[in-house]
Amino acid sequence: MSKQETPLLDRYFKITERGSTYSREIRGGFATFFAMSYIVVLNPLILSGADSAGNELGISRVAAATALVAGIMTILMGAWARHPFAMATGLGVNAFIAVTVAANPGLTWPDVMGLVVVSGLTMLVLVLTGFRTAVFKAVPASLKAAIVVGIGLFIALIGLVNAGFVRRVPDSAGTTVPVGLGINGQLVGWPTLVFIVGLLLTIALVVRKTRGAILIGIVVSAVLANILEAVFKIGPSFDAATGTANPQGWSLVVPSMPAWGAPDLSLIGQADVFGAFTHLGATSATLLAFVILLSIFFDAMGTMVGLAHEAGSVDKEGNFPNQDKVLLVDAIGAVAGGGASVSSNQIYVESSAGIGEGARTGLASIVTGVLFLAAMFLTPLVYLVPFEAVAPALVVVGFMMISQVTKIDWTDLGLAIPAFLTFALMPFTYSIANGIGAGFVAYAFIRAVQGRARDVHPLMWVVAAAFLLFFGIGVIEQAIA
Repeated sequence: MSKQETPLLDRYFKITERGSTYSREIRGGFATFFAMSYIVVLNPLILSGADSAGNELGISRVAAATALVAGIMTILMGAWARHPFAMATGLGVNAFIAVTVAANPGLTWPDVMGLVVVSGLTMLVLVLTGFRTAVFKAVPASLKAAIVVGIGLFIALIGLVNAGFVRRVPDSAGTTVPVGLGINGQLVGWPTLVFIVGLLLTIALVVRKTRGAILIGIVVSAVLANILEAVFKIGPSFDAATGTANPQGWSLVVPSMPAWGAPDLSLIGQADVFGAFTHLGATSATLLAFVILLSIFFDAMGTMVGLAHEAGSVDKEGNFPNQDKVLLVDAIGAVAGGGASVSSNQIYVESSAGIGEGARTGLASIVTGVLFLAAMFLTPLVYLVPFEAVAPALVVVGFMMISQVTKIDWTDLGLAIPAFLTFALMPFTYSIANGIGAGFVAYAFIRAVQGRARDVHPLMWVVAAAFLLFFGIGVIEQAIA
């Protein structure tokens, strides 16, 4: 088919050129949505605490705004940047904001979200000036490959832990390993069975090269989960209403059909950009904004690198089309998330589920974004897919991404050791930014020890210094307190 005969939609998104089809893009969009729809339920729980004035954001309001911003930003990413990268409130950033930032005496929720807006605006400036792109290009190829491997390990661990296959070991004395198999070394509970069935089914379909393997695995697992919940009334792993725990319950979402309700979007525009600076002072507020900035800056960069590699859109130099637009949309997402009081929105590693399904273009993101907008009005549908039904897709895609380990130069210790720290610390600290930071600092340090400091790009020295501040923020805060 000649260029003139190719449909306009195909030419715009380069669907055929990138080796995809309309059906793959649509399936990929659905798979990504199912893989990350839990954020509509989880984000309101993370941000459910009261601020210093005793005010709460409200679970229903946060849920509606979370779905709205995720939908808009994901559609923008797909329509403008044209990559299958979906966006939503960033896990890790929202937890840091809820647990650490919001705990500062005198800060209200509008003040806290104002800091997110400030961080997002700062990142927007860094993108527009070309600084963020320059940092991306300054990263050695081996470290970029290590980031991909680390994200693969990270999302696989997320899947295993949230499915209950691997669990945190409660130990107040700190004498045991941090995680273990199931409960007391045994795999028990119907939710775990759903995960195992889903994992085996997805692996079988992938090995057989079945079209729609990941999406089929999610749907079949979700159907099984709803049947088991209807028959056995399993319930959640933790009931916030009664304060009771049920280790054999569903981890994040109980398969059900809750009551319907119109979305409440009253949180939009409530952020106070200058509030934190007024209540905490310029120094303390700037430090908090700096930590938020570093987290969203490198979480997104790492995720972007990993997803682009998995989608096969990276060239020999490690760059991919429209990367400036991707970074710009990501920066806008931080501003939009703060402005809507749902925390910074960023590219989601769960987009890998759609890419694993075959998505290669922004059309998949538009599908995902439309589903998020629909979730504002059809929130109960989100509850039909528990995390145990999605986790198998994350484990399988994690395997696909870890194959990039062969692209690391293991003969050069100045690259190999930082690469190892990068992909090891991502899952072990549950943070993409922590892994990247450790790798960057180690890279600059080892090159200096080797007498090869000049081999390190000047921007890498700047970033390494910034991460030293990032890791030492606790000591700095105590010193100025």
